[in-house]
Amino acid sequence: MTRAVTFFIMLAFWVTLSGMFDVFHLGLGVLCCLFLAFFSSRLLFPEDTLPLRLRQVWGMMLYLPWLMKEIFIASFQVSYLTVSPKMQDLIQPQLIRFRTRLKTPFARVTFAQSITLTPGTITVSVIDDEFTVYALTDKAAQSLPGEMERRIAHALGMD
Repeated sequence: MTRAVTFFIMLAFWVTLSGMFDVFHLGLGVLCCLFLAFFSSRLLFPEDTLPLRLRQVWGMMLYLPWLMKEIFIASFQVSYLTVSPKMQDLIQPQLIRFRTRLKTPFARVTFAQSITLTPGTITVSVIDDEFTVYALTDKAAQSLPGEMERRIAHALGMD
């Protein structure tokens, strides 16, 4: 089952990236994807965790639009700070430390990258379950770990 799913994922990428729909290129794509799926399906789906992985992929597809919305909102907030005449009063840069409830390395990396992608915050370090984050404002600092951590946990089936 994992080989079949790996094959179809690779074939979808092949067709999307190549843009060639003639018999030669599609045949070559099918052969390459079959070969790669046979030898590398364990890299994509280790230990037959396919149902769990598909649920995680679906969860991340639902998480990403929310993250894009948050990035959009935060970018406007940071833009407002830079043009505001009260900028010196509004900016309170700080480093905050907190522990996360996310257990897997993938979940922690997703969380760290989501924080860094959001304007006004940067993940400085992650050591085990302890995060150090630079926040530009008090509001950004108070929102961590918060909703973002909860949504990642839900998307990856950890809640």
